[in-house]
Amino acid sequence: MKKALLLLLTLFLVQLSHAEDGYRLWLRYNHIDNNKLLLSYRKTITAIHVAGQSPTMDAVKKELELGLNGLLDTKIAVTSRPGGNTIIAGTREALTTSKLLPQGAQVPADGFLITTNVANGNTIITANTATDILYGAFHLLRLIQTHQSIENLHIISSPRVKLRLLNHWDNLNRYVERGYAGISIWNWHTLPDYIDDRYTDYARANASVGINGTVLNNVNANATVLTAPYLQKVAALANVLRPYGIKVYLSARFSAPIEIGHLKTADPLNDSVRQWWQAKAKEIYQLIPDFGGFLVKANSEGQPGPQSYGRSHADGANMMADALSPFGGIVIWRAFVYDPQANDRFKQAYAEFTPLDGKFRKNVLVQVKNGPIDFQPREPFSPLFGAMPRTPLMMEFQLTQEYLGQGTHLVYEAPLFKEVLNADTYAKGPNSTVAKVIDGSLYDHSLSGIAGVSNIGNERNWTGHLFGQANWYAFGRLAWDYTLSSEQIATEWIQQTFSNDPTVVVSIKQIMLASREAVVNYMTPLGLHHIMGNGHHYGPAPWSNNAPRPDWDPVYYHKADAKGIGFDRTASGTNALQQYQTAVQQLYADSNTCSDQYLLWFHHVSWQHKMHSGRTLWNELCHKYQEGVDTVGAMQHKWEQLKNNIDPERFHQVQMLLAIQHKDAIWWRNVCLLYFQTFSQMPFPANYEKPDHTLEYYQQQRFPYAPGN
Repeated sequence: MKKALLLLLTLFLVQLSHAEDGYRLWLRYNHIDNNKLLLSYRKTITAIHVAGQSPTMDAVKKELELGLNGLLDTKIAVTSRPGGNTIIAGTREALTTSKLLPQGAQVPADGFLITTNVANGNTIITANTATDILYGAFHLLRLIQTHQSIENLHIISSPRVKLRLLNHWDNLNRYVERGYAGISIWNWHTLPDYIDDRYTDYARANASVGINGTVLNNVNANATVLTAPYLQKVAALANVLRPYGIKVYLSARFSAPIEIGHLKTADPLNDSVRQWWQAKAKEIYQLIPDFGGFLVKANSEGQPGPQSYGRSHADGANMMADALSPFGGIVIWRAFVYDPQANDRFKQAYAEFTPLDGKFRKNVLVQVKNGPIDFQPREPFSPLFGAMPRTPLMMEFQLTQEYLGQGTHLVYEAPLFKEVLNADTYAKGPNSTVAKVIDGSLYDHSLSGIAGVSNIGNERNWTGHLFGQANWYAFGRLAWDYTLSSEQIATEWIQQTFSNDPTVVVSIKQIMLASREAVVNYMTPLGLHHIMGNGHHYGPAPWSNNAPRPDWDPVYYHKADAKGIGFDRTASGTNALQQYQTAVQQLYADSNTCSDQYLLWFHHVSWQHKMHSGRTLWNELCHKYQEGVDTVGAMQHKWEQLKNNIDPERFHQVQMLLAIQHKDAIWWRNVCLLYFQTFSQMPFPANYEKPDHTLEYYQQQRFPYAPGN
């Protein structure tokens, strides 16, 4: 009996030790269960040689040891005398000096080279900097994780965008604005003395996909972060992140000279204010020599800014840029501004920033949200892209799913990112894509950047919803190379996160690739937008009409009435469409030829309007909402079929969240159609699943403690 209990306990402990909780993200490094492939890898890799010593090269060695020992399920020797079949990592200079780099090898100026020396079977990872070597090491490990051949390699990879940043909307009290994965991972109270291992794992994960910067605090900034005690804490984090090629940035509150500097003004043209920022920059760089710079949200949603003193955004940005310039720092100035008096929020950023084109300092980037409103499930690209040729523009995507079901919905965002990046601005004729604007190539800017608003918290699996990890991963991969497809990135992530089993890969990929269009359909089809509940932004509230300002209310955007629905942004309406190039205007100007995806973005059309499907607008709206619900049901079914292929911990977590998503999709469908039916006065199509509650029932629901508000 005792032996039986001991055996059961042993089996339980073994199972517990192998439980999957998502913490390791896509860096699991579980041993390869394909014996033929495993033997091939073991034959190709018998040792590791890392040339040179530095904190980053130490990180290269540690990652190669951790990854290879785990994947190959054996102890890979680290040698100072490389023979054959050795992974050799070192800078071009070091490997050339030691004659380990094959003659004629072409090493890119930025990025890395992975090549096989056919003479001895060695695999060379080299670059001009240690950080780029680290990126190459992660790339090689990715090839092995995804069961790719590593024989006869010749891979040259360079980042298409220079600055690849995560923006954390984390407050100093650890509350995360629009965060759905717990509180902030930055424990400011215990810093700088307590360094959580999680900070290093965060750095590893980011470096593995090429992310090279992090903004530690919320754009709705607290000036306290710029005080001496907190700069010591920031410096401690910078020390952890530095070996992984990650610079730290801070969101700076424009009124900091008043709040912590005890000045009477924050006027950017005031000499005392300019001197204060110069002294603050010097103080920061003495602690953090590679500090990245400031991210600034100014004159937006109540935040202080230069307009409070009759100055322009350029005046404010340039004042801060001048303070950072001697140290190599940059200013990232957000273009998210909107005036409550404007007749269309869509137009405000363009109206404020295009007159300032060419007036910013060389070390200023203007950061523009992907769309003109606010991270909706689908938006046309912001008209600022392609409208400021003399100013480098930085893309801002949102990884945290503020408007895409938050922490409970499975929504793979890569198709959203690709849709925007591939959009053609026609600024210099056809093929003037948004991607070419932000990488600097369209207008020959040397400074380029892309940012993602982080979806990371202190939840054990980092992102709350396990599939939120895929959006973090996809952002990094596309920031490095935006030509990668959504499908390719999904395949990589699944293989590293779950399994290389084709059944698993195909099924999960189908779920992921269908998920973004599903959320558009069950929330905001046909160009509807911003019809969620006020404040918390969780769930539908298309009737809402009581916010402090009209452009916070859904009725401002859908404009439903007895005649029809949609926001007229053509010449007969607000004429926001005129902010685009002529070729783009022509795509959307006519309601009969405008794509269904953007119809209600640009037109107020009749409920009887004939759609491309042949249905009336009302019937198409019903069809799309139902299609969204049905797609989530299909996602559930596919996931259920994987029960025996996925560990129980992660399977059950996703299973429960998909059930919530299906319930929420039905809620969105019922609420929106019941409400819009009060205007259309048209019946639901035949065989349509009727709502199980009245509109009044839904209108009485409240969510006072929804997260992230």
